[in-house]
Amino acid sequence: MASLPLTPSADSRTRVSALREALATRVVVADGAMGTMLQAQDPTLEDFENLEGCNEILNLTRPDIVRSVHSEYFGAGVDCVETNTFGANLTALGEYDIAERVLELSEAGARIARETADEFTGRDGRPRW
Repeated sequence: MASLPLTPSADSRTRVSALREALATRVVVADGAMGTMLQAQDPTLEDFENLEGCNEILNLTRPDIVRSVHSEYFGAGVDCVETNTFGANLTALGEYDIAERVLELSEAGARIARETADEFTGRDGRPRW
């Protein structure tokens, strides 16, 4: 798996600038309950790699579920989605004995969110973050 760049790309800087402009000039609508939406899709214990409740593992095992949550929110008209990385930290992942996977799970979650945002932006030209 390729790592995300350590320095922002020109494309990334353009997105950040556009987000700052949007925040300064209008209401920017963000998504909501990522965990609730993921759980509503009834992931199996196998989907969780037997780490029940570790939603971040779904970034690798069931990216389709994570992507569908982002798609539902973008389809409803939000401008921004959160990544599925709420528990991607040493403390939370340490409870599952997988603290060493923070970067892997975070990158996967960010990648899914970015790809879904880009897909919706491509449909109508309206920036999504």
